[in-house]
Amino acid sequence: MPTYPSLPILLVDDEEQFLLSATLTLKSAGMNHVVRCSDSRKVMELLASRDFSLIMMDMMMPHISGRELVPQIIREYPNVPVIILTAVNEVETAVEAMKSGALDYIVKPVDTSRLVSSIRRAVEMREMRNENRLLKKYLLSGKLENPGAFSEIITQDNAMRAIFQYLEAIARTPLPVLITGETGVGKELIARVIHDLSQRSGEFVAVNVAGLDDNLFSDTLFGHKKGAFTGADAPRKGLIEQAGEGTLFLDEIGDLGIESQIKLLRLLQEGKYYPLGADVARMIDARIVVATNQNLEKMQEEGSFRKDLYYRLKFHQVHIPPLRERLEDVPLLAEHFLEKAAKRLGKKKPTAPGNCSFC
Repeated sequence: MPTYPSLPILLVDDEEQFLLSATLTLKSAGMNHVVRCSDSRKVMELLASRDFSLIMMDMMMPHISGRELVPQIIREYPNVPVIILTAVNEVETAVEAMKSGALDYIVKPVDTSRLVSSIRRAVEMREMRNENRLLKKYLLSGKLENPGAFSEIITQDNAMRAIFQYLEAIARTPLPVLITGETGVGKELIARVIHDLSQRSGEFVAVNVAGLDDNLFSDTLFGHKKGAFTGADAPRKGLIEQAGEGTLFLDEIGDLGIESQIKLLRLLQEGKYYPLGADVARMIDARIVVATNQNLEKMQEEGSFRKDLYYRLKFHQVHIPPLRERLEDVPLLAEHFLEKAAKRLGKKKPTAPGNCSFC
């Protein structure tokens, strides 16, 4: 299972049992990069030694209380979100902490779904900040860190170069990517670039979901156990398992039926799935990248695509412009395909006629 989030989550509470329980809860939700601290005196030392995605701490602790620590953390480490744990009779104190800059508060005894959703939101916010910082760096430098990753994409267009810089900024995160553009613009090629830049250890697995009914969609992605349904004479791995810690690319996502959309949404929200016929959940290790040539915003208005799924998928969105909007790439592509055809046929590369309109 890949480490997520990239920066650890710091849990601070004097109750060791709660720290262990919260760690297991987060791990079951796909967040396995956690540092536990039961001594509040060590918090500032930990923050000085490494960077964290967020801090969740109890307000009432011996030695140094969360009430004392929160203002100091927010003052010295303003980029690190802070979530407060508080008892029912301390809510006013937690609200005061939020006024000073804490992101959220959770009342004890902790509801696990509330815990997971609050921490996941804080992680996503921190990762978005980091990506914005990286993107600013790339745009200001005007350079690509890994130009070789884009060698299969023939272009000299400035808009495409900006897309390349954006891809470098987002590639290492595990969050979904939505690729849009007309048929033939190279959406799968872009998805492969994202996978290569991510340096994920698993495979790049692609599937066109257009035409898959709900049962076939579930079996294709999640797999099944032997005997799950008539004809299931042997267990079958789904594409999620085949991708492992790699990338699962779902093409033509706009053609996915509503029932399948609900299952995909649940997969993205919970980070786990059930193979058909199984009663034990499996965690998803793969990153989800999707593509479509359809207008998903319009489909939402028409009721054929779920708004909550669109919100999840478009955390990172890349729109690939058609060739007619980057005409300077036409001569490059013509040369590329002429060379490719000549090499395949064992012929000398032909030259374009003198009146060629794009030369």
